[in-house]
This record gives sequence, C-alpha cells and structure tokens, in this order.
Amino acid sequence: MAASLEAMTGGAVSIERQEGRTGREETSAGTAFAFADDPSYILWAGSVGSGWEALGRRALEAAGIPEAAPDDIRSTYKEILTQACSGVAQAVAERLGREVTLTPAEDADKPPAGAAITRFAVRFPASQPIVVLFASSPALHAGLASATTSEASPQTPETTPPVASKTLDLLLEVELPVSVSFGRTQIPLKDVLKLSTGSILELNRAVSEPVEVIVNNCVIARGEVVVIEGNYGVRITQVISRKERLRTLH
Repeated sequence: MAASLEAMTGGAVSIERQEGRTGREETSAGTAFAFADDPSYILWAGSVGSGWEALGRRALEAAGIPEAAPDDIRSTYKEILTQACSGVAQAVAERLGREVTLTPAEDADKPPAGAAITRFAVRFPASQPIVVLFASSPALHAGLASATTSEASPQTPETTPPVASKTLDLLLEVELPVSVSFGRTQIPLKDVLKLSTGSILELNRAVSEPVEVIVNNCVIARGEVVVIEGNYGVRITQVISRKERLRTLH
C-alpha cells in the first residue's frame, strides 16, 4: 500500500502495524475483492472513521485538484485500495502456488464475517496518522494456513509462524504488474470482424514517439524501446508528473 500511496501522492509514506483493537465497529468505506476461481477467498480493505476521505483528498491535492467532490474523493481512495489489494493478491498467488485473479471491487463497509482484521497506521510527514484496515475471509485465512503448513518442516511444527503473521508479511513486499503500451486505436466492429492473419492495425503513436510504461493500470513513465540480448526492453526517458499520473489511471 505504501508503494501505491507514494505513487499517487508523490511523498514519503510510512505504514506501521497497530496492535490491539481492530476497529470492527468503526469501519467505513470498505472494499472487497473476491478471487475469481474461489469466491470464498476474499480480500477486504477499509478505513476507520473518515480516514478514507483523508487519503483520497491527499492524493487529489497532490494531483493539483484541491477541491473535489465526495464521489471523486472516494473513487480515488478506492483506486488506492485496488492497487494495494492487487499487490497482495499476487503475493497470495505465490504462497498458494497458483494464478490468482481478483473480481472487480465491491463496496463493503464491513469485513467478511469471522475475518481476522489488522490495523495499520498510515503516516505522512507532519500529519496525523490515518488508520486503515485489512482483512482476509476465513476461507482465505485457512488456505494460507494450509499452504504454510505444507511448507514447514515436519520435524519442527512448533516453529511454524502464526497464520496472521504470514498474511501481514504479504503487505511488506508488494509487487505490481508492469506493462508497456505501444499505442491504441479505435475501429468499428465491422472492421474487427475483418481482421485476419497479416492484417495491420495503425496505432495512434508515431515510430519516433516514446512508449508508455504502465504500473498497475497507471502510466508512470515514458521511454524508448531497446533490445537487450534478444529481448525487448524500455529505456526510461521521462517520469511523468503526479498530476498527469493520476489522470492516466485506466
């Protein structure tokens, strides 16, 4: 989540786990993501009190939008959660040993029944901490426990880390998908049906123009295509501004 916040606010962010209360009765502006192959596996994220508004407003202010409607603030806040949970899902996929795809986000102010909730304090310089909550459904919790048990040495079962700790560790090394866009175009459906082997699509980008580097559906940089030992690569020539970055969210 820190990576998502830093990308959208352009400032330093620290996140600390908080012990004690889970704030279950205080949760608000929550978002749930189910696993496409198993709807009982659910990742949930939310905030305590008006924390969602503080996060969304800070991201919009960084993009040069100091005055925003509540819907825009909440939409920006949900994008932060979407990016954070997407990274967590990839880490879960590695732990479970299978590909994971999340269904579209659904509003859910309360976490799944029986979920283990963990509080995190999001701290920006010279600001009061914002409390956000993460949770996994009991089924996902059990799935991670099973994966953890299978990885542990049978001679030392007592050293198996608590499941909650394993789940929390997923947040510490979030990996985000990176893609490169060479261009886009729009054509009528009738022309799509005519496409065949050898057809050529003209994109809206000249050969000399830089390509876009997209991280988790957000354009963060532009560069030029290079070839390295037979593989394509991109040499970064421009890191776009925070304002433009937010407005290029796909």
